[in-house]
Parts: sequence; structure tokens; C-alpha cells
Amino acid sequence: MSVTPQAAGTDTGRPELKRVMGPGLLLLFVVGDILGTGVYALTGKVAGQVGGAVWLPFLCAFIVALLTATSYLELVTKYPKAGGAAVYTHRAFGVHFLTFLLTFAVMSSGLTSASSASKAFASNFFAAVDIDPDRGSVLMITSLAFMALIAIVNLRGVGESVKANVVLTVIELSGLLIVIAIGVWAIAGGDGDTSRLNDFHVPEGKTAFGSVTAATALAFFAMVGFEDSVNMAEETKDPVRIFPKMMLIGLVVTGAIYVMVAISAVTLVSPEKLNEGNTPLLQVVTAGAPGFPIEIFAWITMFAVANSALINMLMASRLLYGMSHEKVLPGPLGRVLHKRRTPWVAIIFTTLLAFALIGFADLTALGGTTAFLLLCVFAVVNVAVLVLRKDKVEHKHFHAPTLLPILGGILCVYLASPLSGRATKDYEIAGWLLLVGVGLWALTWVLNKYVFHRTADFDPSKIDPSGPVN
Repeated sequence: MSVTPQAAGTDTGRPELKRVMGPGLLLLFVVGDILGTGVYALTGKVAGQVGGAVWLPFLCAFIVALLTATSYLELVTKYPKAGGAAVYTHRAFGVHFLTFLLTFAVMSSGLTSASSASKAFASNFFAAVDIDPDRGSVLMITSLAFMALIAIVNLRGVGESVKANVVLTVIELSGLLIVIAIGVWAIAGGDGDTSRLNDFHVPEGKTAFGSVTAATALAFFAMVGFEDSVNMAEETKDPVRIFPKMMLIGLVVTGAIYVMVAISAVTLVSPEKLNEGNTPLLQVVTAGAPGFPIEIFAWITMFAVANSALINMLMASRLLYGMSHEKVLPGPLGRVLHKRRTPWVAIIFTTLLAFALIGFADLTALGGTTAFLLLCVFAVVNVAVLVLRKDKVEHKHFHAPTLLPILGGILCVYLASPLSGRATKDYEIAGWLLLVGVGLWALTWVLNKYVFHRTADFDPSKIDPSGPVN
């Protein structure tokens, strides 16, 4: 079926969304969506796996993300509509259960990402108020309380806007630029230890290559987010023309920032100390600029990770809401508050799952699980772009060189596999989350077939994560 950019918003019978995003706003959206919890919270954990060469896993993660981004660019310019990976998978394979699993994996990645942000928020909160909690239970209670606050805000309704994203991006970016500036100043003054940049930490029983790939599998968490921008296709002016340039520029900018942050961090603080606690960049600021008001940086970090948690919980609850209205999940998940028009059952359900994740998984496992789930999604997208080459459209669009999605798919599968040195805990958490999803899908199938005597006809392209709830 041929699709034109103009008709993309109407081929499913949905009203077209307002196209408000030009090149500048789209670039800020891409950069703002990638920046966040990953680099603020997990730089130390990556350093703990690879040592002083902490910059290398971030560089490798950037390369893998860049390869996969070319697949997304071909698909979003070929089918310039909201829906993302679920729509591409549905078009390519037409297998209901595969589309469902992929959609639920995206939702689960949002929950693990929000839970990791919650833990990072708690650690930075106590740093901001200059209190050292003497027990881990205090941090957990604070994380749970923060997640409960997110649920309350979600229940009341949050009207996101592009302008708000600009403000949030500037705040998140300012924290990373502070770290880079402090690192440059220290290195220029002869205070930084640049010899650490070539030091590899190789745990017993591993090779240097194995250490780098294991660290890359975790560092990939910091690069995710660019894929969310394809859901803005129907709200972008001339997406076929501006998406390729803006997404690639956004990836290069964030990749460069992450590598520079990693270099600044390890030249000022040893990898062993970076790996201690959940506030590695606070340690960097303290070591490189003792006179800098650390409370200010802690509040910047809190703001960045809080925004990540809110966005991911909004996405997860609304995705369940949409899937329930497509008769893929139980109907109660689609119920909304009468006045607020927010999906209260889905919000409570996803919040309870997040509580469980906070209680039973540490920060490294949550970040690793997020990266694992999205690596699986990206592997499917890299295959889908090749399968959909047979589906011709009338308009010109971005065309990724065939070798790039092939390499992207192979690398995504490798980094998601045990061969990369990925922790067993990542598979356990992802498995339990997907088991919950499969259980919900099976329950809905039984209810539809034997109770309501109807069949589920799931079309993910009809799901609009931004509405109609607030």
C-alpha cells in the first residue's frame, strides 16, 4: 500500500495531529529524550566493569545506536506517523502476538527506566539536603515515596508540551556541561589523571573484550530515547525532510557529550570510587571543583531523573490504557477518572509493578534490564526495515545502506545475549515482566473468546499515547 506524507495521519481514520515541531524543536526533543538518568546514575557502574576506559563503552553504545537509528529513519520517513516500533513490526510481520510482546517490552522498559530514576532521585535527594542516610532502607522508602508522588501527579494529569521539553532539556544539559567544564579545567591545570583513560579493569575469568562488551550492554541504557522521537512524526513539519538530519545531529551531540563526561569523570575520580553509590557525577564535581555548591548540582540531577521517571510512567500507563481499548488487555485497565480523564487503573497497576522493581532490583540491574529490552526491540526493527523494502511508497524517503541495519541487528542481538557478559539478573527481571504481560494477554483472549464472544483485533497504529487522557 502506498502512503503519502499527507495521508499518514488519516489512513487509520484518526484525526490528524497538529504539526508544530520544526527542525530546532525536533532536535531539542531528540537531545532531551536521550539525556537523563543513564549517564547521571550509571557512569560509575560502567566504570566498575571496565575500569578507566569508561569512555569506550559509551562510544560503542553510540555506534550501535547510530546504526539502529538509520533503520528508524528509513521507516519514519517511509511511514511518517505515530506508533514507532509496534507499527513497523505489525506492518512487516503481521503477527499479533509478536506485536503485542514488542509493545509490552517497550512498556516494561519504561517501568525499569522509571524505577532506576527513582533510585537515583533518592540518592541525589540526600546529597542535596546534605544528609547521609545510615541505612539502605531509608533510600528504598524515599524511592517508593517518590514513585508514589509520580503516580499522584499522573492521576491528576500532566499536560506535556514541546516548550516544557525545551526547558527540561536545558536543565539536564547544564548539569552535564558543568561536569565537562570542570574536567577540562582540571586537566588543563594538571590536576586530572589522564593515564587512567587507557586502564582496563578485567575481572577474573574475563577478557578485555568481554569487559568492554558487558560495559557497553549497560552503557546502552544512556543512549536510548532517540527512538521515542518517531512518535512525534505526525506533529512534525515535513518529517520526511527534517527527521534524518535532526535525529543524526542529536545522536552525535549526545554521544559526544557522554564520551566527554566519561573522560572528565575518570580523570578526576578513580573507577573504584566512581562505582561506589548512585551519585557518580556528584563525586566528580566535588573532586574537580571543591568550592562548587554541590547542592545545586544535586538538584539539577534530581530534576533530570525526576523528569525521566515521570515521562516513562506516563508512557507505560497510557500504553496499557490503549492496549485495553484494543481488547488486547483486560478492559478495567482502560478505565479513566470521570473528571481528570486519567487512566487510574493502568496508573495504579504500573505503579505497583514499579514498586516491586524498586524493592527487588538494584540500580545496575534496572539499567541493564532497560537496555536489554530495548536491544531486543531494536533487533526486530533492524529486521523489519529489510522486510519492508518490498513495500514501495510513492514519495521519496531516507534509505539506509543495507549493511547498516544488518550490522545493527547483529550487534543488538549480541549485546542482548549472554555472550556479551550480560548479568543473569537482567533476564530474570525482563522475564518476570514479560510473563505478567503474557498472562494479561492470555486472560484477555479467554475473556473475549468465551465470555464476551468477540475476537481481539489489535492494531497498534491506532494507539495514540498522548490521548485522549490528560
